[in-house]
Amino acid sequence: MKNYLDWQNIKTVFLDLDGTLLDLHFDNHFWLEYVPRCFAEKHDLSHDAASDTLMGHYKAAKGSLDWYCVDFWTRKLDLDIEQMKHEVSHKIAVRPEVREFLQAMRDAGKRIVLVTNAHPASLSLKMKKTGLDEYFDRMINAHDLGMAKEHEGFWQSLNEIEVFDAKQTLLIDDNLEVLESAEHYGIKYLLAILQPDSQADNVETQHYHAVHSFKDVLPG
Repeated sequence: MKNYLDWQNIKTVFLDLDGTLLDLHFDNHFWLEYVPRCFAEKHDLSHDAASDTLMGHYKAAKGSLDWYCVDFWTRKLDLDIEQMKHEVSHKIAVRPEVREFLQAMRDAGKRIVLVTNAHPASLSLKMKKTGLDEYFDRMINAHDLGMAKEHEGFWQSLNEIEVFDAKQTLLIDDNLEVLESAEHYGIKYLLAILQPDSQADNVETQHYHAVHSFKDVLPG
């Protein structure tokens, strides 16, 4: 892994948030358990009927900015999604060795940029709960660019507001579609996450190198 990452050459480190720096268990619990429960109660449905309805909505929105948009889901489901996230925010957790990795990046003089699809309301809540924002040189939200990271034009739009050399850039992300779009753009160093949800099994990472513990990719 360390042989793959030429830290002498890497100048910019782009980092995803959910499933990468933060345990994806919060989001999976929220969307697959808590939202169906609240949706069933709100609309007087059985749990199975609520889940089936939601799965259809999720499938239709996946890969778009709507999938990540608190306002979209609030309107779509007639639920206060932002308030509901606060209700289960105790489940928000930083993945092991993340703080040590971020500090090592700062000590090594790398430019550290959070690049996330998370809605601003979700991002704000998670930064308040974790304090990770102190490590970043910049935080960029896909909603400000008007397209999700999966979109083929995202990285060019990003480069217009956050100039980077793709051949000297590392992206760590748990979303394989995001890694694929970044690979097509030309970002040289790409890492997936082996176990985004600590309560679930390892995931398939295709041809991408995968991180299990951030201590495995510390420079030096």
